[in-house]
Amino acid sequence: MATAVEHHDVAGRAIDPRDVVLRVSGLRKRYGDLDVVRGLSFAIRRGDCFGLLGPNGAGKTTTLRCCLGLIDPDGGEIEMVGEPVPKAAREARIRVGVVPQMDNLDPDFTVRENLLIYGGYFGLPRPVLEERIPQLLDFAGLAGKRDAGIRTLSGGMKRRLTLARALVNDPELLILDEPTTGLDPQARHLIWDGLRHLMSLGKTILLTTHFMDEAERLATRLAVIDRGVLIASDTPRALLAQHVEPEVIEVYGDEAKAWADIHGRRLAKRLEVAGETAFCYALDAQPMLTDLATRAGVRYLHRPANLEDLFIKLTGRELRD
Repeated sequence: MATAVEHHDVAGRAIDPRDVVLRVSGLRKRYGDLDVVRGLSFAIRRGDCFGLLGPNGAGKTTTLRCCLGLIDPDGGEIEMVGEPVPKAAREARIRVGVVPQMDNLDPDFTVRENLLIYGGYFGLPRPVLEERIPQLLDFAGLAGKRDAGIRTLSGGMKRRLTLARALVNDPELLILDEPTTGLDPQARHLIWDGLRHLMSLGKTILLTTHFMDEAERLATRLAVIDRGVLIASDTPRALLAQHVEPEVIEVYGDEAKAWADIHGRRLAKRLEVAGETAFCYALDAQPMLTDLATRAGVRYLHRPANLEDLFIKLTGRELRD
């Protein structure tokens, strides 16, 4: 069980151990000659939606699998819902809900049967499940699909059912590994609405995602990891203030690169060129806007900095496999 040691959140602030739902300290995992996770530490407080961000290969999924006791770490300590992992991983998982990257619903059963059978894995009494399942189907917007076969569901419906299934045991912690990958915008917004509702009920969420708008909408705290190392952590607003200029102008068009070389580097505090677009970062964008208004052959978009700008600055623009 949780001890009286001092815990800290991702920004280094001390938090009451009783409020810590997941603590990872000095986590290490190695595959052959590759160090996938290298001394990773963070703590998630009750009621937070904690976003774990990083490029492909950063160590996010490996970290989640270690936290769930699905693989053994090579070093460090994990405490989840008050239980040491992997020593008491089974006891911890009973109080945790998981939405994996890929849906693993049983295609041989109906929507209702998938929830019923999954609830049985947690030892929940049948009357409790019979009462809870209609609520879960309403939450997922699937009340009308109660007796439908899994093969008849759309991708968005399957994803929403997987989320509902993760809630069948009323978990203290909900772990979401890229929950909206492959979904259309309508399905993504439905899942976001559901997650915001869970947050309003005080649920604790650990979220990994490649969608920065998803992290911006949902996460109360963030940690950015790269090559298995924590490189930045705080609230989204604090991270933007610490690392990225507040205003961004994206310049594109036939003459964008020439403009960037001649004028952009002079006017922008920081400039990056990716393909045919020049990303100009500024404390005050007005001088650039005034200049661009006189230029032919360029188009531009003026916007505030966002988490994608932060992510690119911290991890780079190169493609990761």
